[in-house]
Amino acid sequence: MFNPSQEDVRRFFCSVHAKARAGELLDALETLASEWLKEHPEYDPDMQDAQAAVARVYDGSGGQANPFLHLSMHLSISEQCSIDQPRGIRQAVELLAARRNSLHDAHHEAMECLGQMLWESQRSGRPPDGQAYVECVQRRATR
Repeated sequence: MFNPSQEDVRRFFCSVHAKARAGELLDALETLASEWLKEHPEYDPDMQDAQAAVARVYDGSGGQANPFLHLSMHLSISEQCSIDQPRGIRQAVELLAARRNSLHDAHHEAMECLGQMLWESQRSGRPPDGQAYVECVQRRATR
C-alpha cells in the first residue's frame, strides 16, 4: 500500500481484525497491524463493520479519536523503525521505549512528533523534515 485511500486503510484494518479473530493466516503487514489492534481493544467496535467504518466521519467531536489514523501511525512508525528511515528514528524510538519502559507509550510520543512534522510541512508547503522529527523523538527520550 503505497498510496492507499481512506477507504482502503479502513477496509484493511477491519479485514485484519476479522481475520485475526477468526484465526486466519496473516501476512507480515497484517500481523503487525494485528499486534497494534491488540494494544487497542477500545477500537474493536470500530473494526466490526467495514461498511460502517468507511462511512463514519471522525472529526474529533466529543473527544473521539480516529482509530484508523491512530493505527496507521503505529504502522508507519513501526515501518520507519524497521528500515531506519528517517535515519536515526530506530535508535530514537528504542531509546524512548527503554526510557518509558513501553514501546506502545514510545509510539504514542513519537506520534506527537510525527504529527507535528506533518503539520509543519503542510503549513509551510515544504517537504517533511525527517531530521526535525528524529530530534523531537530524541528530546523526548532524554528528558
